[in-house]
Amino acid sequence: MNRFVAASLTATLAAGNLHDRSFYETKFYDWLQEHKVHVKNGGDFVRMLQNFANNDDKIAQHNAKNVSYQLGHNQFSHLSYEEWVSQMNFGFMPEKVPGAFLHQAPKDVSVLATSVDWTTTTGVVTPVKNQGNCGSCWSFSATGALEGIYAQKYPQSSSWTGFSEQELVSCNTVTDKGCSGGLMDRAFAYVERNGGLCSEADYPYTSGTTGQNGACQDSSCTIDSKLAITSHTDVQTKSDSALMSALNQQPVSVAIQANQPDFQLYKSGVLTGNCGDNLDHGVLAVGYGTYTDGTDYYKVKNSWGTSWGVQGYVLIQRGGNQNSGCGQCGILCGPPSYPNM
Repeated sequence: MNRFVAASLTATLAAGNLHDRSFYETKFYDWLQEHKVHVKNGGDFVRMLQNFANNDDKIAQHNAKNVSYQLGHNQFSHLSYEEWVSQMNFGFMPEKVPGAFLHQAPKDVSVLATSVDWTTTTGVVTPVKNQGNCGSCWSFSATGALEGIYAQKYPQSSSWTGFSEQELVSCNTVTDKGCSGGLMDRAFAYVERNGGLCSEADYPYTSGTTGQNGACQDSSCTIDSKLAITSHTDVQTKSDSALMSALNQQPVSVAIQANQPDFQLYKSGVLTGNCGDNLDHGVLAVGYGTYTDGTDYYKVKNSWGTSWGVQGYVLIQRGGNQNSGCGQCGILCGPPSYPNM
């Protein structure tokens, strides 16, 4: 980096950030080592360091408010909000595909468990995965729901990695659009027509690195015919008790609006910040409960790797009347859905 660039950067950080350049540079260097991010040239370093400094300030200012959730550094810390949204290529297609059945709220909510967490049942929720540079969130949400019902019927070990997102991304191209977006219900329909799905181990995920759908290679893997689902069920929208009731049975595919600034740097606690219901991201609800501060939440498995959020999970506020009944981030209005075996 030449002296002019270094001097300009120092002035920029000093004028617009909370600390001087050396404060951020030390933290940024450690972050680069941890996340193994490649710096192309001096200009790339300047841009990423400025973004990192801005995000560090945002984290500090937010956490000082002592609200119900905290922000923190992760693999997205070197990106501006605009760069992050562009990179994530949010890929949920919000068309409605009616399920064969409707899961309605129970007449007596007292029958519902106080809390549910499917991650504590061995094999039902596989390890957190990473969709990478591909708008394939829908496929990860769908395989998560399929893994949940499958593991209950055919118990699996904690080392089981589940079903192939890549098969859905590369082969289900008539109704879904791979890295350009898709819908969990269409993925369920594909598995129903296909008579099952290959395993993650037999057909591993590659689109996160290439950013491309890739050619369908399902002929080279073995379809697990035991995953012969018969249909899918929609969950009654705008009803916490309906979603909670469904979660008493199994993990549920849900859609949320995730292209929000606080999602980029979410670290822990119950997300209660501003979040709309323009659904753009498919995820997996794996339970619900009440946080230590008394805030009710849904526990949601994301597909952005384990350095994001709470080891890859986010707690989203449950209850209230956000977004005209659609819940925090629109979680109640996808509609939520799950496969039937």
